[in-house]
This record gives sequence, C-alpha cells and structure tokens, in this order.
Amino acid sequence: MPDTNQAARSTAGKDAAPARVSYARLWIIAVTVLILDQVTKLWIVNAVPAGANPYQGGMIEVIPNFFYIIHVYNDGAAWSIFSGYSFILGLLGFVALGAIYFFRKQLELQRPFVQIIFGLLTGGIVGNMIDRFAYGHVVDFLDFHFGDYRYPAFNVADCGITIGVGLYIVLSVIEAIKEHRAKTAAQKQ
Repeated sequence: MPDTNQAARSTAGKDAAPARVSYARLWIIAVTVLILDQVTKLWIVNAVPAGANPYQGGMIEVIPNFFYIIHVYNDGAAWSIFSGYSFILGLLGFVALGAIYFFRKQLELQRPFVQIIFGLLTGGIVGNMIDRFAYGHVVDFLDFHFGDYRYPAFNVADCGITIGVGLYIVLSVIEAIKEHRAKTAAQKQ
C-alpha cells in the first residue's frame, strides 16, 4: 500500500523549492548593493578624513567643480531631515523590511522586475541600517555640485533606495496606464 504521507511530503518539497528560487534575483541584487555599499564606505572611512562639514574633512576631486569624494556623517535621513534620530531611523528600516516581507504577495515579489526593484531597496535599507547601528550615523561620500548648488552627499545604499523607489513609481504608472487602457477598450466593446 503506498504511503500517502510520503507523497504529500514529496509534493510539499516540490512546491517549496520554486518559492525559494523565485526570490533569487531579489537576494542577488540586495546582496550586491549591500556589498558595494559597505566596501565603498569602508574605503571612505579608511582613506578620507571625516569632517562635520565636507570642506573641513578630506576631499578627492574627481571632476573639478562637479564631482568630489568626501567623508561626512549623516545621523538623519535624506537632506539630513530627522537629524539626531539615527537609531529610530534604523528601527524604521526594520519596519520597512518587515512590511516588504509581510506584503510580498501583494507587492508581487515573484515578478522579475519587481524583484529588481525590491532588491535595490532591500540592499540599500540594510546598508544604511548597518551604519546606523554600528556607527550611530550613515557614512556619505558622493558629493555633486551644480554651479553654486551643492547636492547633499549620499552613498551607494542611498542610490539603491532612490533607484528602487524611482523604478517602482515608473512601474506603477505604466501599470495604471495599461489598466486604464484595458478598461477603456472593454467599455468600447
């Protein structure tokens, strides 16, 4: 007589493997962003003297009057908003990661392009969280100047987060347009 429990275990094992594999793209991108972020920050910490003001610390001129490598601390979020709340911002990173995990089906993380988006976001969030909990601030070093305007310094993790959010907005707009066109076409029939 066949063992039905063994057949059930065999079927469950087959279903579980694709679920793990289906997020491989997300994990590869997240780990890549995280490694790039942490390696570049480690280099900055060891190679460029820090300063509260970018012009008090060290500076490497990459493209004159446009792009510099500096070493500054940011204990806030983008543009230094919420300065002094680095620990709380780190905890918000845990909340964001938890939300991504909890809403993974609604976010359609099984889709390849969505995995790219959330891989960028996850790698960036974790990269900045490591800084916040290890140093009490984020290490920023990419410094761009546009004439008299100096864009706030940022890092690789910030790039991952910004690009991920930008791609998510683009994807949302494209899908909204497709949905609108489908509804319009259905109403015409």
